[in-house]
Amino acid sequence: MSLHTPDLTKFPPRSPRVRLGGYAILPRMLDKGRAALDGKNGEYHYACPLDQQFLTFAGIDPEALKTELGKSDTEVLEWIQKTAKHPRTAPEIIAWTNWQENRAPDNPDGREYLNGLHKAGAPDRTDIVTWFDVLDVDDFVTFGGKA
Repeated sequence: MSLHTPDLTKFPPRSPRVRLGGYAILPRMLDKGRAALDGKNGEYHYACPLDQQFLTFAGIDPEALKTELGKSDTEVLEWIQKTAKHPRTAPEIIAWTNWQENRAPDNPDGREYLNGLHKAGAPDRTDIVTWFDVLDVDDFVTFGGKA
């Protein structure tokens, strides 16, 4: 890799709330992909179900994207904008990102899974409602923070 590769055995990837080109999830996915290529992904998985939310929305093949991960975030974003099977307008990206930031489980299995993560990482917190909330808390607690 020509860029600094994040070591996800020591630090979490960027929050799913961090945006690149208006897209939530994308910077986190890039961190996980770069770390995986360098064998430093720890417990994190590239192209996981969360990443699939972005990949499906943009119409990007995760294996093709993986070949671009040696480039800067800006260069990867340019590649995505040229390559995406589903080119999106700024309003579509904003609406999708807002939806992602507020997305919570929409079925009993998903709710049970989120509740389990919530209970394990921050049982006394009452503000953990969305997938992004639970991921942020889990990242923080995993690397020594107190919820």
